[in-house]
Order: sequence, then structure tokens, then C-alpha cells
Amino acid sequence: MNTFAGRSVLVTGASSGLGAAAVRRFAAAGGLVHAASRDQEKLAEVAASCADLPGEVRFGPLDVTSAADCRAAVATTVDAYGRLDVLVNNAGRHDFRVTTDVTEEQWDADIALNLSGAFHLSQAAIPHLLETGGNIVNVASVAGVMGEAYSAAYTAAKHGIVGLTKALAIEYLDTPLRVNCICPGGMDTPQAQTISVPDSADWELIMRVAAKRGLMDADSVAAVITFLASDEASSIHGSIQMVDLGHLAG
Repeated sequence: MNTFAGRSVLVTGASSGLGAAAVRRFAAAGGLVHAASRDQEKLAEVAASCADLPGEVRFGPLDVTSAADCRAAVATTVDAYGRLDVLVNNAGRHDFRVTTDVTEEQWDADIALNLSGAFHLSQAAIPHLLETGGNIVNVASVAGVMGEAYSAAYTAAKHGIVGLTKALAIEYLDTPLRVNCICPGGMDTPQAQTISVPDSADWELIMRVAAKRGLMDADSVAAVITFLASDEASSIHGSIQMVDLGHLAG
């Protein structure tokens, strides 16, 4: 099903994990995808894995902590495909730290990576999305609606993503633009496989749900992203979707 045939999609944090899975999902549905990340070698591998799919995948560099880079990534996508229909703000990283050990530099870097980048990308993309009646899908986390131990900066940033989603949804209520957000729980991604925690951390606090049901497959979460970005979700605007194996059910 070429759900996104002729539609242009920008996916950030696209070199692995959920971002790469989203790129493949959009390409499988005929989308014209610009995959952006700092790791060009891995992006090339993602693009190559989509070679036999109906859509098209191009890729380029993006450091979401740079507002200039964010604007350039949007411009590159529009230049390549002549339009922008979907922005997926996926780039981010979760580092566990004891709060009293967090440096000013670490705090600033976490906020820039996990929140400010999504704002700058959205700011640059919105004029183009208004022209196409497009939409934004923000990727927050269960940490966007609850507390996460040893994650003060990340949790604050992801709460910010939820707030950004709601603010944009209201601001553009009288336009065709849709803005939605997903809050994934733990996924089986390269980041999860290389995670490190402070020596003093209580591992049970961190893994209390994954210990019961395991980690989610990134492709199953990417399916929610492509659904929200599709016309099938035309009635969904300003929503915060939990994708967490019941993490927040209790």
C-alpha cells in the first residue's frame, strides 16, 4: 500500500533503532524520505536496506543540537522533493545519571538534544507543512508523562516534548496541520544494548516493566508513527499516544 506515495518525510535520529525502522516503514509505503542523523555511515546502510522498497530514501547530516543544522535539514528535504508532508522528531538519547552529579554541560546538552532540536525543526518545517496539510509526529517517552529515576534532564526534556506537542496543536487548531506525540517504553535498540547506569543505581527502578514483558521491537513502535502520519489518523490531533506494553496502565 503506497500510503505515502508522492509525500515527503523528514526523519531525524534515523541511523538506527526507531528512526531507522520509521524510515523503512515510510519507504515501504512509497514515501520520499530524507533520513537525517550525525552518523552518515549508518545512514547509508539504512538507505541501502530500503533500495528494493517502493519509496525513495536520501540521507544527510544533522546535529539537532544546532538550530542552523535543523533549518538546513528541512531546507534540504524541501529542495530534494519539492515539498514536506511529515516531520518525525525522533532524535534523542537517554543517559542515566545521579542528579547531584549532573554537570551544567550535561544538562544543557541533554535539553538541546532531547527538546530544543524538536522545537527548531518544527519551527522550520511548519511553513512547509501548512502548504501541504502535513503533520508532525514527536517522539517523547514514558518519561514524558512520569518520573524516571536517574534521568532528571531527560525526563524534563521529554515532558517538554509533550508540552510542545500540545502547544503547537492548539496554536494551529484553525489550520490543516496536525501534531501528535508518541511515548514509547523500552525498546530493543542499539542504544538500549549499550546503556550504562550509575554504580549506585537501583536497577529494578529502571527495568520494572521490561522485566515483566521485555523490550519492544522498534518496528512495532514505528508502525504507530506511520499510522499517526497517515490520512487514516486524520482525526487525531494533539494526542499523546502511549506505546509502552502497559507501563502506564497501573
